[in-house]
Amino acid sequence: MPPPKAQPPETSPPGQADAGPGPQLDVALPRVRVSGPADILAVVPHLLGFHPRLSFVVIGAGGPRQRVDLGFRYDLPDPPGAEAAAEIADHAVAVLAQRGATTVIGIGYGPGRLVTPVADAFAAAARQRRLDVRELLRVEDSRYWSYLCANPACCPAEGTVFDYPSHPAAAAMTVAGLAAYPDRDAVAATLAPLAGAAARSMDQAIERACVRAQALMDRAQRRGPGNPLRLVISQGRRAVRDAIGVYRGGGRITDEDTFAWLAVSLVHLAVRDDAWARMVPEHRQAHLALWADIVRRADGPWLTAPASLLAFTAWQAGDGTLANIALDRALAVDPGYSMALLLRDILAAGVPPSQARLPMTPEEVAESYKQAEAPVPAAPRRAGRRRAGPGKRRATPGERRPDGPPGRRADPGG
Repeated sequence: MPPPKAQPPETSPPGQADAGPGPQLDVALPRVRVSGPADILAVVPHLLGFHPRLSFVVIGAGGPRQRVDLGFRYDLPDPPGAEAAAEIADHAVAVLAQRGATTVIGIGYGPGRLVTPVADAFAAAARQRRLDVRELLRVEDSRYWSYLCANPACCPAEGTVFDYPSHPAAAAMTVAGLAAYPDRDAVAATLAPLAGAAARSMDQAIERACVRAQALMDRAQRRGPGNPLRLVISQGRRAVRDAIGVYRGGGRITDEDTFAWLAVSLVHLAVRDDAWARMVPEHRQAHLALWADIVRRADGPWLTAPASLLAFTAWQAGDGTLANIALDRALAVDPGYSMALLLRDILAAGVPPSQARLPMTPEEVAESYKQAEAPVPAAPRRAGRRRAGPGKRRATPGERRPDGPPGRRADPGG
């Protein structure tokens, strides 16, 4: 099989899976032909971005050249069970079929008691969908076994020794910039929050940002009627635009107060959605760096927006593992945060990064919020018409929903 494409999809039933290649996607991929189990096993960590453990990995290929174009991972159920195995298998083949894969490979990492139920269920479900199961492997302690080969000459009962570090495919992908982290926890550690004195210093910066926001609200109220947040939103949008410009230009923000003001500003949906509308894919690496820098410094209510924006940008970049880790962080703070829930559903459905489009421009986002905040003229009353009583107030045109612009789904991109 030819090498993987630059942007494989990602898919993840909540709490079960990750997918997509590692964080370094905007590089020229080497041409690596995958023709046997050793080649496959050398490529997998670079597709996922880390070395899987106690996992079931699915690879799909399609097209006239049978090019590998997606790879995703599930946690192995422990204790094992037929129902859990069937759930994984059904979800995996649905994603493969939806993406047009015709040839599939399944690899279980762990002991046979955990891998075999999932491998058997996957093989049965794939064949029912008329998918060609090219290989089905189990990997443990630097050895692999094939569920499809019964020839002891090539598939001995004790397994076949596999030396990942010395494989040419692994070396080629590492040299090309597609390095693999030791495990998923190592990927999560790249977003580890500040600790100790650094965390205390950032907390103080957040306090200063809150004082600044309150002062802007007070000033807006003194100026007369209107949205008391209008100055906060205006300055927040400006700060986000400036930050995006810094990172697109190859720079980095180091000032704590700047990070704190960004985090506090992004709490407001009008600021978050403006930032979201600016996430054009050609600058995704710069955007990944910006949101990751904020996520490391934010916590509590200040974390959900930048973590969700990081997840969206990671999805754009084909990095399902990072996207899911960012969503885990956001939903741990606010399990009902609609942007994070929307992105979780998108990843679970296996929607490819090519679909990470922006339905609104920043100007359209600003106009939608402007309309939502405009006063609504009273409708003329007709004789005999009853007014809505207490508890029965009708929503007025342009009235804003709890989590999004008016007249649209709760979040841009939905």
